[in-house]
Parts: sequence; C-alpha cells; structure tokens
Amino acid sequence: MSVRCRTAHHDRALPRASARQLGAPRVAEVDIVETKLPPDAMAAIVARTLDHYEERADAFWEGTRDHDVSQNIQALLRCIEGKPPFTILDLGCGPGRDLRTLAKLGHTAIGIDGVERFAAMARDYSGCEVWQQDFLKLDLPAGRFDGVFANAALFHVPSQELPRVLGELRAALKPRGVLFSSNPHGEDEEGWNRGRYGAYHRIETWRRYVSSAGFVELAHYYRPEGLPREQQPWLATVWRKAEPAAGAGRHPNMARTRRHRARAVSVRQGRLHRRSDSLFRQRRTRRRCAARGSDA
Repeated sequence: MSVRCRTAHHDRALPRASARQLGAPRVAEVDIVETKLPPDAMAAIVARTLDHYEERADAFWEGTRDHDVSQNIQALLRCIEGKPPFTILDLGCGPGRDLRTLAKLGHTAIGIDGVERFAAMARDYSGCEVWQQDFLKLDLPAGRFDGVFANAALFHVPSQELPRVLGELRAALKPRGVLFSSNPHGEDEEGWNRGRYGAYHRIETWRRYVSSAGFVELAHYYRPEGLPREQQPWLATVWRKAEPAAGAGRHPNMARTRRHRARAVSVRQGRLHRRSDSLFRQRRTRRRCAARGSDA
C-alpha cells in the first residue's frame, strides 16, 4: 500500500502476533477511567507506566527490534517539504531502533523517552542524541524539527492532557512541519491495560484532537496491511502543521469585533443621514408654508 501526502487517507508495522504481544487492546482488557484526573493521579499514571517499561526493557527490545516500520518512516519523510537531510524528533524512541534507521538515511535524529533504560539503550544503539523526558513534561525547542515521528507513543497520553501535548509538538515543528502518529485504536476507551495507561480513540475522536491542535490531515491507514479491519489494531495518521491565516495570532473575537464596529458605524451613519433628510424636509415645508402664508 502506498500513501500519498495529498490524498485524504499512516504506525509501527506489526504482525498480528506482535500487536497482541505489545498490548493492542480488546475492550474487555481495559480498566476504563472516566473522570477527570487531578495532578497527583496524573503523576501516578506516568510513574506506573514508565516503571512497567523500565522493568521489561530487555524483553521489549527483544520483542520489537526486528519489526519493519519502513512504511511508517517513509510516510513521514515523503510528506516533509524541502530537501533532505531533515531534523526528526523520535517521540517515544524506545531502545533506538527507528533512531538508527533515520540516522542511516542521513537525517539528524533526536530521540525522547521517559524510560531511563530506553534512553540509555537508544544512545548506545543509535549513536544519536536522546533526551530523557516524559510526555507530560516535554521541554522542546521551538521551531526546530522538520518532522515528529510518534510511533506507538501518543496513546499513552491521557486524553485530558492530549491537547496540550499536541500543542507542544506543533510548536516544536518548523513551519509546515509534519507529525506522524500511530496508535492502537478503539472505541474511546481509556485506562489501564496490562500495566500501562492508554487511550484508544476512534478515528473521528483522534481527528478532532489533532485538527484542533492546529494540524491538517495528509493521510491515514490501518495496520497491519492486508487484513480485515478487526485484525488491524493500529491506526496511523500523517499531519501537517497548519500555518495561521493572515491576521491570526490576535484575539479570536477580534474579527467579529471589527465587523460589529463596522455595522455600528454604518447604523450611525444611516441615522445621521435620515436625521439630515428629516431636517431638510422640515425646512423645505416651512419655506413653502411661508410662501403660501400658511402657519404649518
């Protein structure tokens, strides 16, 4: 399956067994969280999820190091404008498999992962720069990256924090930069799945989050390729950073305010015009009555 950036419709290419191994969820497996979470609960979610990966870092690496995600990498690179090499942020880089691939392709790849062991493994394996940051405490340079590769990563962000995190990724992209994301999809369940926190969105829900954060969709597809939809647990999407329209950056109600002011001026001018017409008619009537000797 080829993906063209200009068409309307991108994750880790996982065979069915691998998707199951990594915890692509069934609804019954998810302990759903429905209430808004306070900061201490949010911190506990991050700590528990990171601990899960920290304790299983070696097993995770052995289970994923040979996965072929070239389709996803190419979907990102194909949509980036300009001449390579590009500067790419690998969000949730894990032990560094995709960082190494991006570097071998000649790009400047920088990784981010909140798991200490993953960050160390990624530095050793890829030779790339890796920042240890969890997704809810990102500290990213503004306008630095041509693309963000968020492969099997953003579904770990609780929904109530997702708009902020997407906004931070958008700010880190250069103008018209590209965000690639793959996530296990679902029916908007959110909660604990095998020791990790995850949000499993429908495509309509995911689109609302990302488009509201200032991105325009370029492509989407389900993984693994060639299987019935019920056997495709991954939803991959590619997005371009939307540039603000002329006059954007001001208060969102300013345009409406300008229109209201213009209408008000027009109304006042109309009233003055009608008042002038009335005075003119009154004076004309007096002159006519005076000429006729009548006291109107």
